[in-house]
This record gives sequence, structure tokens and C-alpha cells, in this order.
Amino acid sequence: MPKIPGSFCGTSPHRALIKHHINKKLFGQTCEDCALTAKKISTDIRMAATLKLLKPLKYQAFRDSFAYSATQSVAYWNMGSNIRHRGQAPPERSSSCHPARKVKNVGSATFSQRVFTISSAFLGLEFSKASTSKARKLQLDSPRTMKIDEEDVEVFDSFEGTRVFLQLRPEYQLHSYNRSETCQPLSVSEGELILHKVTVYQSNLQPQIIADYFCKLSSLPTEQHPVLLTSTSFALLCQLSVKNIQVFDIPDLISILKAFVSLGIPHSHSMLDVYETRFCQQVWEMSLNQLLLVADLWRCLGLRVPQFLKIFFSYLNLHWKDLSLSQLIHLIYIIGESRQVPQDLMQKLESLILKYIDLINLEEVGTICLGFFKSSSSLSEFVMRKLGDLACADMEHLSSHALVHILKMFRFTHVDHVNFMKRFGEIAPQRIPSLGVQGVMHLTLACSALHFLDEGVMNAVAASLPPRVVHCRSKDIAKILWSFGTLNYKPPNTEEFYSSLINEIHRKMPEFNQYPEHLLTCLLGLAFSEYFLIELIDFALSPGFVKLAQERSKFELTKELYTLDGTVGVECPDYRGSRLSSYLQQEASAKLWNLARKDMNSKPEFLEALSLLETMLGGPQYIKHHMILPHTRSSDLEVQLDINMKPLPFNKEAIPADDVAKLRLKHVGVSLTDNLMNQLLKGKVRGHFQGNNESETLQQPVKSEKESLGNFLSNMAGRLGAVEMAGLHPSAHVQAPPVKLAIQLTNRNQYCYGSRDLLGLHNMKRRQLVRLGYHVVELSYWEWLPLLKRTRLEKLAFLHEKVFTSVL
Repeated sequence: MPKIPGSFCGTSPHRALIKHHINKKLFGQTCEDCALTAKKISTDIRMAATLKLLKPLKYQAFRDSFAYSATQSVAYWNMGSNIRHRGQAPPERSSSCHPARKVKNVGSATFSQRVFTISSAFLGLEFSKASTSKARKLQLDSPRTMKIDEEDVEVFDSFEGTRVFLQLRPEYQLHSYNRSETCQPLSVSEGELILHKVTVYQSNLQPQIIADYFCKLSSLPTEQHPVLLTSTSFALLCQLSVKNIQVFDIPDLISILKAFVSLGIPHSHSMLDVYETRFCQQVWEMSLNQLLLVADLWRCLGLRVPQFLKIFFSYLNLHWKDLSLSQLIHLIYIIGESRQVPQDLMQKLESLILKYIDLINLEEVGTICLGFFKSSSSLSEFVMRKLGDLACADMEHLSSHALVHILKMFRFTHVDHVNFMKRFGEIAPQRIPSLGVQGVMHLTLACSALHFLDEGVMNAVAASLPPRVVHCRSKDIAKILWSFGTLNYKPPNTEEFYSSLINEIHRKMPEFNQYPEHLLTCLLGLAFSEYFLIELIDFALSPGFVKLAQERSKFELTKELYTLDGTVGVECPDYRGSRLSSYLQQEASAKLWNLARKDMNSKPEFLEALSLLETMLGGPQYIKHHMILPHTRSSDLEVQLDINMKPLPFNKEAIPADDVAKLRLKHVGVSLTDNLMNQLLKGKVRGHFQGNNESETLQQPVKSEKESLGNFLSNMAGRLGAVEMAGLHPSAHVQAPPVKLAIQLTNRNQYCYGSRDLLGLHNMKRRQLVRLGYHVVELSYWEWLPLLKRTRLEKLAFLHEKVFTSVL
């Protein structure tokens, strides 16, 4: 029977997931300790190599595919070069970006001398000989070729995949780059002739001729492009274009930029700085189509151009009403890819979305959501519901990637579109096996963020992952474990699912040095589900990793470390590994308490419950609002009862110092009997609180509220017991330990959507409270919120029943 790799503390709800010993060490362990397959604990010594994997397999292949490209381009890019410091686009578009260096001075005397020492024979040689075989090797190793050969769903071109919408309307061709639209194909011999003319006639070349040469050379066979980029004649052409850049008209500038994209000019080339500056100067002279096209070309080059976009967006603030539908969608795509935009512009674009809402197609809905998501721009609930309506009306024809993009935006805005999520639950299980693991991760994370538990979706995710878990990044593993833990769901193949993911955690250990937040996310997600990898927890709480997490991660991880530390302290009593320092514990506890206190004190329903409980029990000294388990990030109302079920005045902080010094406090709590409550309420209220229908109306007592409340409090006073405060006047005999209650006022965000199933963190908190001997008393939102409109006496009766019957 399969077992979970690594050491565990705690017992899984599934008996087959056994509790392992906890005295292993993460580093230096044998292959039997940690390199486990998804099916069994492997004793094969070769599995030890899995811990030495420095990068995911797909990253390794992606890097190696361009090794030859780097060697080909180094001859040219080494000329007077140093690294250019400027923004670069996301790594997925590095296929057109060779490792390169900056040309320091394109017009230097040294460069010119080198150009004239190149013979025409060399110009011919560089195009005709070994270049073909070398270029062919480059093609075979490229990710694009791998995609065709392997037909692997895990190989997804995130650049081309997000541009599918550009093929769905002819209008997009007016303002986007289309790789198929190039100049007339150019033969190798014709390319040699152009380069020869550049060398011979360099000083007499007109700007239009230079632009035309770029266009023609970009039409050379693809396998010749790497050789062209190393040509000194082409370098001279680039130099001439920079010299003449001020006299190029806008169509020539755009034509040259298109050629740069076709040829794959490295984004580190200093020449591109000059072109960005020139385009910045021309923004106000260009049309919307030209501006969108230029922005699209920069994106295709894989280069961030913040200055150009800043001016472009300023232009759009004045001309946004002129945007057509295709221009609007394309602009949103560009904004998302650039990750920068003024929010006032996004609000204007949102109004245009509503203007065109009936004309938008399914893929464009995905593009809108992705653009707003990537730029961290929110959409109103009204617009999200409109987009959701469009998507769920024809979801079977929605591409899987567009579906993922829409879910990202629902996750970001926290809009609960019920019909969309139902339709998603119907089609997602069939889509998941053909979706890459990154897409699966985003689907799962969206369900988690929206607290939407669909067992069919989660089961499909759990079934599809084990065979291809090797394709997961550390981020994917972390988010998937977090999602299953947050939704507090265990699939039918729990053993296989968790075994494969935990085994992959061990293989991905080197990645966690770069992304420490992912390891903490993994461990917390597992803790929600009652799995504790002791050696990894020991590593995560070690001083070295804590320092790494604080220094390297872009996130504040103190709360995550504190939650993990507190959890292992409660649930793994035999744990002897690393713990968080007392300083960090106190710092995190103070921050979390301030947040929780501020949050709860802003809720009228909580303040009323606290006030009524104080009245019912006899005063503030009988109840304490605090965080019993600070690491669980939420507060409780604690009450303690003696063996006779009478409240104990344990909250010394609520008692004035003078009273403590002068008085032996009397017990002012009250034990209310069923007979007393029936007498007060004529037997009509009690039956209501035992029901589950929150909409059932309460019967009003016969007596007036004022008269009944007076009798209620009079009976309370008559039943006072003279019990001395613990610690102030110790008893002559040993007393039984008090009964400790943790009263929790819950809200919708603590449950799965549309259900009464607690989410992982809150379920874990209750589990830990029980471990510490507390009785959890839940004031559920579906019971308490309707009562807020009822009489004070009815609320007191409800609270009495909750408090005094919770331990029976």
C-alpha cells in the first residue's frame, strides 16, 4: 500500500496514511527517506538524484534550446559592449531574444574600420556554408519544434496563446503585428547583394532605402536570421538607421520596427533605446491604429517600454472615446502585458466595455479579464456579472485558456457568479485532462479563492495530476495543496494524490531557496489537511530559512511562519525541531491581534453579542475577547464555567484595580434553568432555537419585553452564588478544572460557498481548540444575524442555550 514520503506528525483521516517517525533529517537523508514515488517508497538509489534537480525539466529544456543562439550572436554583440539596463518583457517571449550585449558606440571609428576590412568573399561565405546546418540545429531544439514533436499539453506558448483573439476579427490586422504578413521572400543571394550595397554605398543611402533594406532582409529564410545578426554589414545598416532616425517618417519607423521583430533583434540591443525615444517623440503625431501597432511590436520584441506607454496612455486619456471595439480589446491586452496603467484610464475603458458588451465574443471576454487581472485593475461587480453571463451562455465553445483567464478575474474581484460557477462545474472535469498543469493550478486556485467546492472539479484535478506531477513548478504544487487544504476536501484518490505531490516537494527543494513563500504555502496547505512533514517543517522554521524568507521573498511571510509554528506546537506535541524565535512570535501575535480586534470591533453583530453575553453572565470579568490561538488569525470570546456550570470571573483585566484590592468579588453569574426560561417565554422561544430553519419566525412573548426583562434580571440576582474569584481567594480544597468555552461568531467567509462546511484554516482552528480542551460554541451567522431584528430577551435566551447546553 502506498505511503506518504517524509515524516509525519498527526493521523490522517485515511487509515492508510500512517504516522511516520519524526527523527529524520532533511539534508543527508537516504533515498529511502525522501525520494519516494507516487506509488511506493522507493529503495532505488537512483532516486536520490531527484533531490539534485536544480530546475524543472521544462525550464531546463527551454534554457538549453538557445545555447547555440548565444554562441552565434556573441561575435557581433561583443563589439564595444556592456549590459543594457532596461525593462524586459516576461520570459515566455525570450524565443526572439538572444543572450546579447549592448553596442556601446555604433558609430565608433573602430567599428567603421572593422566594416571595411570585411571582404565580399566573407559576405558570401557567411550565408552559404555551415550556417544552414547550424541554423537547422537551432530550429530542432526550439520550444516551438518540441511542441510539434511531443504534442504535449504541458508545452503551451503563453505568448501566442494569449493572442488568439487577434485572429477573430479582420479589424485587428489594422493595428497588430501579423507574422505571416512580411515582404516578398528574399533569396540568400539577394540578401548578399543588399549587404554588399550597404557596405559600398553606406554614405549615400537614403532613409527610405534603409527602411526598405530592413524590410527585405527580414524576409530572408528563417534559418538565415542568426547568421544575418552576426554580420558586420547588418551592424553597419543598424548604425545608419540610428544616424538617420530623425528623418524617418512614421511609416518607415514602423516598418523598421516590424523588421526588428521578424529578425528577432535582442531586446538588450542599445539601438532599441534610440528607437523608443524616437517613438516617444512621435506619439502625438500618430493615429490610434499606429500607436497600438507600435505598442504591439514592442511587446513582440519582448521589451518593456514604460516611457512610450506613459505618453501613449496620456494620449488615450484624451482620445479614449474614439476607441473602436477591436482597438479597445487590443489595448486591454497590451495593458495587461505591460503591467502598467493609470487607474483612471481603466475606469474609462470599463465604461467602453459596457458600450460594446453585446458585440464582444467569448475569446475577447477572456482577453479583457486577463488584461485587467495582469494590470491589477479591478472591474465592477456589474461588469463582471455581464461578462460572466456572456461566458456561461456558450461556455462549451469557450477555449480552456479563456476560461482560465475569466476565472482569474473572478478570483481577483471575488464576485460570486453562481450560474457561471455551475456551468464551470459541468464542463471543467472534461477539460482538465487536456489542460496543462499551470492551467489546472489556476482553475483550482480560483475555486479556492471563491470558496467554491465542486467535488467533480476537485476529483478531476486530483486524478489528472499524479501522472504528470513532474511538470509542476513549485508554485503549482503550493497553490494546489493550498486549494485542497483551504476547501477542506480530500478526493477519492487521496493517497496517490498527496503522495505524488509530497514527493515532488522534495524534488523541488532547490526552487524553494528562490521562492521560499511556496514552501510555506505547501506546508500550510498540508497542515489544513492534517499532514505534517516534520523534517520540512524543521527546515522551514530554521533560522537560516526564516532569514531567507524575510530577505528574498517579495511577500511578508511572518504571519505564515507564525501560523506554521503555532500549528506544529499544538498538533505535534512530540516535535523537537526548530521553532520560531520568541521575538518573531510576539511581533506576529501583536500584528494579528490588532487586525482581529479592529475587524471584530467594527461589526455591530459582534458588539451586540459581546454586550449581551456580559449582561447574561454578570459582567465583563466573566468573558474575555482575545485570540486563544493567535496563529489562527481570528479571535474568540472565552468563557469559563465551574463544575456546577456557573460562570467564573477569570478575566482579571476587566476588573478595576481598586476593586481587586478591596473586595472579595462575589460570583454574579447565573445558572438559568429550563423551567425559568419556559416561565419567562411561555415555552415558545425554546422550540425555535432548536430548529434549523433560519427564516422561521419567532413567537412574541405574552408579556412586554420590558416587564419580562425585569423579571429575567430579577431571577438572575436571586440566584447569585458567593463563589470567590480564582487566584484572589483560593479555596480550601482542590477545585475541578474549569470548563473552557471558545465562543465563535462566524461569517459567510469562513465556509465553503452555499454550504455549512468550514474552510481549512477555520476547521484547523477548531481542531486545535478541542486538542487544548476547549468546547467550541458556534454563533453561526445563519442563526445570529436574523436574531438581530428580534427582541433583547429572545437574544438572551438564544445565547443562554448556546452557552449552557454546549457542554452537555
